[in-house]
Amino acid sequence: MQTERFTVGVLVNNHYGVLGRITGLFSKRGYNIESLAVGTTENPLYSRITIVCIGDAYTRNQVVCQLEKLHDVLSAALFSDEETVITEHILLKIRTSGNEPNALISDIILRFNGKVRDFGKGFITAETSAAPERIDAFIEAVRPLGILETCRSGALAMSHGNSDLLQIPEA
Repeated sequence: MQTERFTVGVLVNNHYGVLGRITGLFSKRGYNIESLAVGTTENPLYSRITIVCIGDAYTRNQVVCQLEKLHDVLSAALFSDEETVITEHILLKIRTSGNEPNALISDIILRFNGKVRDFGKGFITAETSAAPERIDAFIEAVRPLGILETCRSGALAMSHGNSDLLQIPEA
């Protein structure tokens, strides 16, 4: 069976214990979470959770089925790459030295639509948001310069266009 990365969106009631039940489900089943992001929706009664995992087709289906059985989970859906906007955010602290002109680092940051957020003696901190593959490319572009620190967010996912796989209940 072929394993691959997949993204699951979950709409939940926004109160304590929900995230613990969700991560507990993954732990009990032996599924690894590669990335997890949680945030309140436009209605503060609900939160959206984006989970990125690796697994085969059976695992993908089981994750969604098991999530939908949990208390406080309103809906869960697999996001396909073709129907979804997926983005991540990263902060990278990059080494600077007298040998490397800061202009070279700035050019790389700009090429990846990033911004310089902080700088000091021996470092520049850059940030950018992009698709996960583009974030990976940014990391590889600055790796030869020396990465001092990395802070990468979990993926955020939303369906393209007018479709909404995770409908918020009407009041």
